Amino acid sequence: MQILVRKLMQRISHKQATGCRAYCTKMVADIGQPTHASHPQLLKEGEMTPGITTEEYISRRNRLLDLLPKNSLAIIAAAPVKMMTDVVPYTFRQDADYLYITGCQQPGGVAVLGHNCGLCMFMPEADSHDVIWQGQIAGVDAALEIFRAKKAYPMRELHKYLPDLIYGRSKLFHNRQTAIPTYMKLEYFQELAKNGKVTDIPTYMKLEYFQNLAKNGKVGDLSTLTHELRWIKSPAELKLMKESASIACQALLQTMFHSKTYPYEGMLSAKVEYECRMRGAQRMAFNPVVGGGPNASVIHYSRNDQKIKDGELVLMDVGCELHGYASDLTRTWPPCGRFSSAQEELYDLILETNKECLKLCKPGATISQIHNYSAEMLRKGFKEIGILKDEGNSLYNMLNPTSIGHNLGMDVHDSSMISYSRPLEPGAVITIEPGVYISSFLDVPERYRGIGIRIEDEVLITDTGHEVLTGSMPKEVKHIESLLNNFHPGMGMESHNNIRAASNR
Repeated sequence: MQILVRKLMQRISHKQATGCRAYCTKMVADIGQPTHASHPQLLKEGEMTPGITTEEYISRRNRLLDLLPKNSLAIIAAAPVKMMTDVVPYTFRQDADYLYITGCQQPGGVAVLGHNCGLCMFMPEADSHDVIWQGQIAGVDAALEIFRAKKAYPMRELHKYLPDLIYGRSKLFHNRQTAIPTYMKLEYFQELAKNGKVTDIPTYMKLEYFQNLAKNGKVGDLSTLTHELRWIKSPAELKLMKESASIACQALLQTMFHSKTYPYEGMLSAKVEYECRMRGAQRMAFNPVVGGGPNASVIHYSRNDQKIKDGELVLMDVGCELHGYASDLTRTWPPCGRFSSAQEELYDLILETNKECLKLCKPGATISQIHNYSAEMLRKGFKEIGILKDEGNSLYNMLNPTSIGHNLGMDVHDSSMISYSRPLEPGAVITIEPGVYISSFLDVPERYRGIGIRIEDEVLITDTGHEVLTGSMPKEVKHIESLLNNFHPGMGMESHNNIRAASNR
């Protein structure tokens, strides 16, 4: 009898224990990207991606449908995985248009949007081998439940369902950069292409119907529609952009302190990336430009492998991505702690141009107008300094061949289909980045040769003017020199903040 009681108690105890364990380790579905259920520290309830709600994604789709011509269809492919070697991929970054419309951060899918079908998603399928090596991915169920597609199918059935979606359409749009042969080889797609009904065919596809379409002037671009939507940011997008800018500013400030002790381009590049990622950024928005001395005169310098000599300037152009939104700013300073007279003379001109151009940032102004004003200021300044003998274009265009700025958002050069002559509107985010790049071979006074300076800020256009999103990052000569010369290795963040506060008084 005692033995039976003991066995019964063991069974009850085991059942209670396993029930508790099952409750405590409740499985959360892994769809290959964060959700509120799997990552509550990143996403609030109701968000599809961090900071952006499901309702906002649905609103984006409806707004795109409003822009699509009657009886047309949009086909949007996810970005492909790019390989570093035969088995090692580069870090994946989603196509901005695909992410903007679907919320899916993973490769391998195709989304179709039309007035009759709504959002239909074709999703990749992972076998057991893929799951072991790469983890779970979002499939058909996730497309319906998480991304709120009206219909969803596995990618292997694309050839079965997409022709019916295409059939009878008067026009197609698709994203050129990530277009894939899987759907472009379909019979109905080719038939529409032959009749000039497909827009935005990649020119690198050497197929006859692509060439015929281009000859007929029918090559268009889905981005002419999506960039229109992405140009003006929603309050949720602006919140992410402000956070991204704040992270980049804090990271660059710490890197500036670091530069006096470690004046090496590579170390400064590593430092700024470390500081960005430690503050929550998923990646850098681009490979940091860390140009010391003459390297600062190379606009897209990327080697970052030189030591910065005593007395030289370092130009750092950096930005990070936070949940799909990029930041972009540039500061130039002397790691040794003091500007030379020639450096300061040029720096003051660039800084004054930066400030005056910021004043022009308001609704109704255009990037082209601001650029022309900056060019007038710089030409006049270079002539007064003695770098330009006249205000002609030939030498000036070598000193400063860049635009004063660009749109910023999900991409660093965001909404590129929006003309720089388009009047700015509240909610647009642009950069203001005057600079001078004096290569050592240019015929200018020797004291200026080999100097590169850029001062770049992010600017949000508001109803009444503008807001500088990178305004916390010092750029006055006296503030920079004070920060560098009052910093000592080992100082804590509290001391850093005190110095920073003092510099802003």
